[in-house]
Amino acid sequence: MEFLVLGALEARQNGAPVDVRGMRQQRLLALLLLNVGRVVSMDFLVDELWEDPPSSARPQVHNAIRDLRRVLAVGEHRLVTADVGYRLAAPEDAVDANRFARKVREARAAERDGRTAEAISLLQSAVDLWRGEAFAGIHCPAVTSAAAKLNEQRLTAVEDLMALRLKAGETSSLVGELTALLAEYPLRDSLRRSLMTALCRSGRQADALAVYDEGRRFLADELGLEPSPGLRALQAEILADGPGVHGAEPTGTSPQLPPVARESAGRPNCLPHDLADFTGRRAECALLLEAVERRAPGAPLMLVVDGMGGVGKTTLAVRIAHELTDRFPDGQFFVALDGFDESRPPVPPLRALAALLRADGLRPEEVPASLEERSALWRSRLAGRRCLLVLDDAADSAQVRPLLPGAGETLVLVTSRRKLGALDGSVALPLDVLPPSDAVELLARVAGRAQVAREPDAAAEAVALCGHLPLAVRIAATKLRDRPAWTVAELAARLADPARRAHCLRTPDRDLMALLRASYQYLDRSQRRFSRLMSRQGTESFDARRAAAVTGLSPDEAEGVLDVLFEHNLVRQEASALFSFHRLLRDCSSALPEPAAEAFPEPLPEVAELVGRLRVPAAV
Repeated sequence: MEFLVLGALEARQNGAPVDVRGMRQQRLLALLLLNVGRVVSMDFLVDELWEDPPSSARPQVHNAIRDLRRVLAVGEHRLVTADVGYRLAAPEDAVDANRFARKVREARAAERDGRTAEAISLLQSAVDLWRGEAFAGIHCPAVTSAAAKLNEQRLTAVEDLMALRLKAGETSSLVGELTALLAEYPLRDSLRRSLMTALCRSGRQADALAVYDEGRRFLADELGLEPSPGLRALQAEILADGPGVHGAEPTGTSPQLPPVARESAGRPNCLPHDLADFTGRRAECALLLEAVERRAPGAPLMLVVDGMGGVGKTTLAVRIAHELTDRFPDGQFFVALDGFDESRPPVPPLRALAALLRADGLRPEEVPASLEERSALWRSRLAGRRCLLVLDDAADSAQVRPLLPGAGETLVLVTSRRKLGALDGSVALPLDVLPPSDAVELLARVAGRAQVAREPDAAAEAVALCGHLPLAVRIAATKLRDRPAWTVAELAARLADPARRAHCLRTPDRDLMALLRASYQYLDRSQRRFSRLMSRQGTESFDARRAAAVTGLSPDEAEGVLDVLFEHNLVRQEASALFSFHRLLRDCSSALPEPAAEAFPEPLPEVAELVGRLRVPAAV
């Protein structure tokens, strides 16, 4: 049996979760794990479990110990009764926090001995043990204090890991990770110095100075302080293009940086950060990686991931891009094309090319004016290089074509809600929703394993009501995590109510229904009407004949509309002639507004023909 405290508290036997029921039992186990192998006194337990202990406090502790013994009976560890309290008889390594501390100690010893690669590996494995905030959800004074200490140790280990990877020569590949970390911990001086260094070594001196200026303003506004001497010294070295950035020993208190060739200036890395709780997609990742392995030598390769909104196309593309960074060392580019965004129009290719050329090191005055010139210059710069280009959220093929390379070994990853069959030579991967087991796993990773493990049936129901759509599951899990009073069953009940489902799948910065609604912006009025009418039918699936009977179209016309909806990933094709809506797309389609001209049902075709034959006087 092992005990996990670097995140929500869990006990596992041979990898399977062991149910520790009740908050009191969980708090009691947490207190014992803080002192594994040592006696914890009854007085200490009473003081920690109650602010104002009742007269029955000791009997209640005895009862909780009895219940905890039943849980631990499945493993090899024992709760031993001592004269003054209890002792959890288990090896230190049974607790992940102790394994973390051991790996960090070993990493620092390896660093002192000059074994940098081993130190990086040990620190990475230590950081990988974390699943969230330490002892998440467990509240008592000793545990809260220990959790704060552990969380600080984790952050220090992350800072040390970033510094060691810089020391080992990594630069552009660290930019995305450091940017995300600094956004979460803007006061961490070490992270800001590492990001400035990584940006500068990637040829992005202006961005490095912008990071310094952002930190200076943040410190002044929030704390009334100036940047540290180390940050000021590093800024001065960047401004002077001095040795501390590009190779020789740095001055002041800047971090120790190894020599890096100036050619790294032509190797930008613009990838967003990878999600730590990325879940599933093993088969899809394998297919994409296999396509890369089978690519023709010396030729570009284009992979197109399509699927409905919220299915995880961008997440998958970013994960694959990070895995392939080492194979495409001459630059990693990312452009958000905003093809399906209600708040703004798609990014024109002219503007996208300007962003790409500037990311590749051109000054604004060096970027040509016309689309043809920019496209030709972009192709010229990619020729002979091994680059990776992610074109995210494409509206259509026309938006993508001017951005494509002409020669070289560039890998292009395109994501879109449309099927982009017009992009000749591309390898397409239609992305579907998660399997039920992976959807439950995502719910557990975001909301907390302990709570999900206590209610497995409710968890399965909740993710099914989300249609196993990754973004819907993630938003619902976030709601559950941020509302400790909710149970998983309560979440499922809210999702089951159509009137409350849309509200439950909305956060201040993400609205699933608004995201799905943007998928309909390229449909014409008749296609929207078709979607609205068919989504309100009681049947799960339908064919063109049934659609024709419901909408008043001919079977051929209905089949044509279904083809359009399928190309936009707004309906699923269950069989050769059978279609259905995703659960949440049905909600979205049925809520589409009815134009004023459609306030009354449209007439049947034969009635419309009869009306058309009438001769109405001009005066009327």
